[in-house]
Amino acid sequence: MDFARDEWGRITTIVQLRKIRLFKGLSVFIMYKKVALAIAFSPTIEALISETKRLVELFGSELILIHIGKKTDELETQLEEIIIKTGLDILNTKLIWKEGKPVHMILEACAEEKADLLIIGALKREGILTYYLGSVGRKLIRKSKCSILTLIDPRVEAERFSKVVVNGTQMEITPKVISKALKFCQIENVSQVHILNEIKLYAFRMATASKGSEDEVSNTRRKLIQDEIVYVQDILKDLDKTGLKINIKITAGKWAVELVRYCEAFKADLLILGDERGYTFIDRLFPHDLEDVLSELPCNLLIIK
Repeated sequence: MDFARDEWGRITTIVQLRKIRLFKGLSVFIMYKKVALAIAFSPTIEALISETKRLVELFGSELILIHIGKKTDELETQLEEIIIKTGLDILNTKLIWKEGKPVHMILEACAEEKADLLIIGALKREGILTYYLGSVGRKLIRKSKCSILTLIDPRVEAERFSKVVVNGTQMEITPKVISKALKFCQIENVSQVHILNEIKLYAFRMATASKGSEDEVSNTRRKLIQDEIVYVQDILKDLDKTGLKINIKITAGKWAVELVRYCEAFKADLLILGDERGYTFIDRLFPHDLEDVLSELPCNLLIIK
């Protein structure tokens, strides 16, 4: 009877928390009902599970742990010990073991379970503090139908994201990216959100190609900057910005390179981008832009699908 009362109390608390989030209009568990974590038995497994635990509790999500490899009694016991150690809610966690090609099996598991967020870890280049995604990570990002969060430095003592940079470059998916990014930041109680947009260099060069005075060139540049600010402002005007401090920053250059540089200078702990399937045909001709981000991750990376 005591166990039943305790369990009912736990369930009631979860329901109440979800109702509170709904009441505030900031619930992210609707965005991420099911979160999948791809795990390998590496030194970072406990930290990845701890970080994911924090997020699924924040979102009110179900959790799916996916391991690609042969299931053995030893590995099963090891995973159970980590789950207990991290305090993960085993009643709200599903364990999936699959054998086969990692990318195919992970995506298959996500599709079968209808996951809407996949969490993966990045790799650290030996000897230096540079993180990057290997071939498996790149393929998951390009082929996954759900959003992907890549954690570059997971910690057992998980902390919230506090400095977030969002890609505001003009693309088809940008309004969706900004909208979902703001919801994410609200529930995360992020202190600073920076939306980075770029002046199209070809537009600036064409606009200043004719012979003109310095004042005319400066005015043209100011107008191009203002146009990009207005583009972001038009997206923001109908969105809930409660509790967020938003800064719009305009740069000139390749958007991916500028995002990496800005994240490094700003010491961001999360960069939010859109899935390239939402890009235009012209953008698809230049996949190296995204590779500039994936090759040397400046911080944790969330790709919105």
